[in-house]
Order: sequence, then C-alpha cells, then structure tokens
Amino acid sequence: MPSTAYAMIAIALWTTLASLGTSLSHLPPFLLTGLALIIGSVPSWPLVLRDRSAWKVPPRTLALGIYGLFGYHFLLFIALRYAPPVEANLVNYLWPLLMVVLAPVLLPGVSLRPLHLVAGLLGFGGAAAAILGAGGGGGASAAGHWGFVPALASAFVWASYSLWTKRVPAFPTSAIGLFGLVSGALSLACHAVLEPSVPLSGRDWLLLVLCGLGPLGAAFFVWDMALKRGDARQIGILSYITPLGSTALLMFVTGRPLTWTIVLAAWLIISAAIMGTRAR
Repeated sequence: MPSTAYAMIAIALWTTLASLGTSLSHLPPFLLTGLALIIGSVPSWPLVLRDRSAWKVPPRTLALGIYGLFGYHFLLFIALRYAPPVEANLVNYLWPLLMVVLAPVLLPGVSLRPLHLVAGLLGFGGAAAAILGAGGGGGASAAGHWGFVPALASAFVWASYSLWTKRVPAFPTSAIGLFGLVSGALSLACHAVLEPSVPLSGRDWLLLVLCGLGPLGAAFFVWDMALKRGDARQIGILSYITPLGSTALLMFVTGRPLTWTIVLAAWLIISAAIMGTRAR
C-alpha cells in the first residue's frame, strides 16, 4: 500500500481514542495509558518469540521510542490535568503543523515549500474550528495557563519523534511493540506513584483491549510504516483529519447535533490535505 494509506489507517484508529477515552474516563490516566500500551504491544510478541532480532534495536533507537510513546502521553495527561481539556487538546494538535515546519530542520535534504506552510496553517485552522466548536470555545482560567506548557511540549515530542524515526538506523516495525511495552511499564510505574488504585470491571477490560489493540497499538505500527515509506510533510498535513474525525465520532456517540463549525472544519481540513499531498 502507499504511505498515505498506512497513514490514513493510523488516523482512523486515532479518531476512536477520544470516544474510548471518554468511556474510560473514570480510570486514572496513567493506568489507562500503561495497560493500553502493553496490550498494544502484544501482537508483536509472537514475532520476537520466533526471532529475537525483531526487537533488537540500538539503545538510542529504544530511547527514541520511549521518548515518543511515553513522553508524549506523560506530558499530554499532565496538561489535561492542569489546563482546560479542550484548549489543552487544541495546543496538543499543533503536532501535525510542527511536523510540517520542523521537517526541513530535523531531516537532511528536506525543504519546506510555501504550499506546505499554507496547507499546514489551513489545516490547523480546521483543527481549531473542530475542537473549539465542540467545546464551546471557553477560555482558560489564569490558574490553568501554565498547563499549556506541557501541552505544547507534548506536541513537540510527537512531531520530533515522528521525524527522528527517519534519522536513526533502520529498525523493524515490530520494534514498536518493544517501545510500547517499555513505555507502558513506565506509565504503570507513574500510576503506582502518582495515582490511586482502582478496581477494573469486565467492561473496562473490554474497552482497554479495544483501545490497546487500536489507537494505542496498531495505530503506532501503521504510523511507523507510513513514515518509513512517505513524505513526512504530507503525512503531517493529512494528520489534521484526526481531530475532525475524533470530534465527529464523539458527536455521534454523545448525540450532539452537527454545527457550522464542524462543516467549516471539514472544508478547511480536506482542503489542506489535498493541498499538502499535491505539494512537492
């Protein structure tokens, strides 16, 4: 499949994260992340049992994987704890734009065309319309302003991780399972230190399995395939579909009506995606 197909699969899986997260919002965030990441790593276990080289990566590559999967979720959940969630999520969705803008900085031989920048800004405008339209556009209190710092840091972490995977020595996509397993263990350690323990019901485990095998599991594998095969600038712009799809699915699940801001967001994001994929 072309790289954009792999990217679209990852994006489709990530659009379910908000709905699944809402259904599991009663669980502490690090517990949710840790269990989901470990479950998401399970499909790669048979590969490493047959061939240990499937998880054989240099220490620098493993550190990059932990930086991406653990660092991103750690900073994002800290932001969501101390800043208004809608606005913090908006700041977090700067990562597709950062992927486009940072590509010529972090990747040798990559230049940024004016069309890439215009498409990136257009896509971010669509993401802002989708998220703020769903959240009512409420502002942050002064006490919560500092929470935007980890939100911005989480955006930088995921954008830089996605780009730096093209700078480290080539590693098998199955190694993403190792990244998820170690990151999940670190998340559970954070849960043990920072959060209260809670019992899990059968429904909780079912949703955790869906979350782990989908947006916090398979999505990372196909995302890596997309980055290995495609143009990071184009993939970054396509990623703006994530907040639109996530918001639309949340509205469907919660029964909220379609608003003009979602229609505007759809037009902006689709236009940006088309513009970005045509840029060379």
